[in-house]
Amino acid sequence: MILPIVAYGDPVLRKVGKEINKDYPNLDELIVNMRETMKNAEGVGLAAPQIGKDIRLFLIDASPFAESDALEEEEKSYLKDFNRIFINARIIEEDGEEWAFNEGCLSIPNINEDIFRNETIRIEYQDENFVHKKDTLTGLAARIFQHEYDHIEGILFTDKLSSLKKRLLKKKLENISKGNIDVAYRMKFPKQKK
Repeated sequence: MILPIVAYGDPVLRKVGKEINKDYPNLDELIVNMRETMKNAEGVGLAAPQIGKDIRLFLIDASPFAESDALEEEEKSYLKDFNRIFINARIIEEDGEEWAFNEGCLSIPNINEDIFRNETIRIEYQDENFVHKKDTLTGLAARIFQHEYDHIEGILFTDKLSSLKKRLLKKKLENISKGNIDVAYRMKFPKQKK
């Protein structure tokens, strides 16, 4: 089932997600629905807060980047198969030069900005079977992970912008939170105070 994506301004996007265990209700169904929702919105990642759940769960499917002419063949090959579920993820270490890349977010449609992130990260997480895993991610895989990880920490990519950029985007962000936006997928907008 395709779920509505929570828009900028909803308090759930600012909550630090709670850890879950294998007894979390209807987890398999939730993961299937999140994957369907992400694909429908043409996203490469989706975190549980973006569908209104304040839990430490996100999915990544980086395969759309495998078509990019801007990437080396080795990275394209890696991203083609980078399709994972991350439960209770943690970043253990960040390393390497910070580099800029133009990011967007399904909860903040029609806004893309250059964001600086570390090149390499070491992580630990549980997969959909709650098997504990450790990995080192670099390049775009690391970037997508960091973006989705921020969601379960209550952080949005716009938080990483300069105060000038934030001021320039203020009206656009207000319009998103009010639902004054044209978008090709289902969204849930925050209730407006009267």
